[in-house]
Amino acid sequence: MPSAHDWINNPLGVVEGMFVQNNSNPEWQKKVVDYFKDKLTEKEAQTWVPSLNDVPLHYLKPNSLVKFRCLIQDMFDPEFYMGVYEAVDPATKSKSLKCGKYKDVTECLVEFNSRNSVTSERQTFYCVPIPGESSWVKECYARSSQAQVIPSTSYTPNRHKRSYDEDDDMDTQSQRPRDSNTGSQSSGDSQRNGDSKRQETEAPSNNTTTTQSCTSPLDLNYPLPEEQGPACLVKVYEDWESFKLNDTIEVFGILSVDPALGGVSEEKEPTSLLDPMESMETVEEQRAHSPPPSLVPRLHMVYALPLQHINPLLPSAVSEDKNAFVTSFLSELGSIRSEFLAYLTHILLGDALAAEYLLLHLVSNVYARRDVLPLGKFTLNLSGCALSATYTEHLYRIIQQLVPSSYRLPMSLHNMNSMRMVPRKDYVANRLVSGVLQLASNTSLFLDETQLEQGQLDASGVRNITALGNLISWQKVDYDFNYHQMEFPCNINVLVASEGRSLLPSDCQVHLKPQLAPPNLGEFLGAIQAAQAPSQMNRYRLYLSVTRRMDYSISEEVTKAVEEDFVEMRKDDPQSMSAEDLHRMLVVSRLLSLSFGQTTLSTDVWMKTKHLEMLRMSRIQQQKSVNGHEP
Repeated sequence: MPSAHDWINNPLGVVEGMFVQNNSNPEWQKKVVDYFKDKLTEKEAQTWVPSLNDVPLHYLKPNSLVKFRCLIQDMFDPEFYMGVYEAVDPATKSKSLKCGKYKDVTECLVEFNSRNSVTSERQTFYCVPIPGESSWVKECYARSSQAQVIPSTSYTPNRHKRSYDEDDDMDTQSQRPRDSNTGSQSSGDSQRNGDSKRQETEAPSNNTTTTQSCTSPLDLNYPLPEEQGPACLVKVYEDWESFKLNDTIEVFGILSVDPALGGVSEEKEPTSLLDPMESMETVEEQRAHSPPPSLVPRLHMVYALPLQHINPLLPSAVSEDKNAFVTSFLSELGSIRSEFLAYLTHILLGDALAAEYLLLHLVSNVYARRDVLPLGKFTLNLSGCALSATYTEHLYRIIQQLVPSSYRLPMSLHNMNSMRMVPRKDYVANRLVSGVLQLASNTSLFLDETQLEQGQLDASGVRNITALGNLISWQKVDYDFNYHQMEFPCNINVLVASEGRSLLPSDCQVHLKPQLAPPNLGEFLGAIQAAQAPSQMNRYRLYLSVTRRMDYSISEEVTKAVEEDFVEMRKDDPQSMSAEDLHRMLVVSRLLSLSFGQTTLSTDVWMKTKHLEMLRMSRIQQQKSVNGHEP
């Protein structure tokens, strides 16, 4: 690691130096952006930058360069700030031009009426940690860090225990003039702060209150209950049109935690520059947009990396060894698939057929959209899961250890009637209130229908069930903007565990048929997990990420052969094979090909697809006969 890291420890010094040298040149701002981009694309340079995801805020030096792996939960209106201002030396009364970019407050007196001042515009995103990010992902990112951090002497860790009012008291005593607009958002869905120790990312039990107060000062508006990590207000200066709501990004920016930024006060001295409070109509909006920086630090973006995935085991986009790694991994893919299938078969109590379909589900991914139809989705309904009171919970925890982000939603009557699934616009606070279905792309959503008991769904419950159905069928969530709904496409892998056939739609149903009956199911599954070495689990995690990202195509020759085969299958009994059945077989054959590391459909894979589908349909028919009705 290089000894000199001025661009990390003192990035504002770098910016100010470039401003002094080049402020007469309109291209100076682009030079700043290019400088940090070049620095951060050097080999391993990103690992030198401390992360808000795994370093406590009080260990981070204010005004230093930090990074944050996050989801854009809300996007505020553009705001004005003083891009260039004239500073006055209190001793000599001399004046000099200063750069206001990447700052929230100034350290000097400001000449308010200077003709040399320049007003600029920036955007503010409210960002949260990636919902449901698995513990193994967090640990792996933290281990790869080479950042050197020491506790900050200018920031006290116990500030997160103060209320908004206490922050207000401190703010009114601050004499520093504010240098910019500080629009931000904090309040939201549940009283969740970073003190939660819960490890599993699951919905609350029936005894947990899921209706939240919008005015709670500690509510950080996380989409999922019991989420951990800081929320952050990200100030964006260039190309903010390229970002979208719910994008997952890694932000590299200058940390700002000055106490003068947060809270609501009716008696603040008029020392701010373009104070956003003046344009806010309600106290609720002020609370939502100016939370204490001890809870919601500000991050001034200098560079952002869109995250196509969050698997830290895959080489980064700037790695020189990425192609060599993938090529080497593909050569081992066949053996990894066999080992992974055997692991899943044990988890599903010896059911090899269900294991095949679970593997295909984990590989699935929405790769394109044709009009409103999402292509590539493969929602699996695994029925017959009521083996014990805790089997579905054990199954979810195993899946959680395989995928980068996930969430288990027990579909109890209480949860269905009380949880907020769909984000809604709060016009009083002028913010988007998060909901459980505001998830990052490629999140695995485990719907536990075995928890559903008899009772009446109220109007909220019906809306939630409808929202889940739309998510499964169309891979979209209709956000509630009071007077209208706005459609947001998504890419969520949905697995529905149920006793009989699910009340929700699915692309494929497989009825679990255990071949083993261990006396203690929890101990049995725990032993299977413990038998997997960490290196082996990493192979499975890489396998899923690599196969999901592979390209796929079907040659004209194979397409013609499949069409002829379809006609042949319908010849004797036209009712035995519908167009919907053919579509499902094409989806299964695509996923099967990718699971073997093949990028095109072969005759062998098509035959295997037909065999798997025949076994699956036969099992469903047998189950219907046993139950006397559709499971």
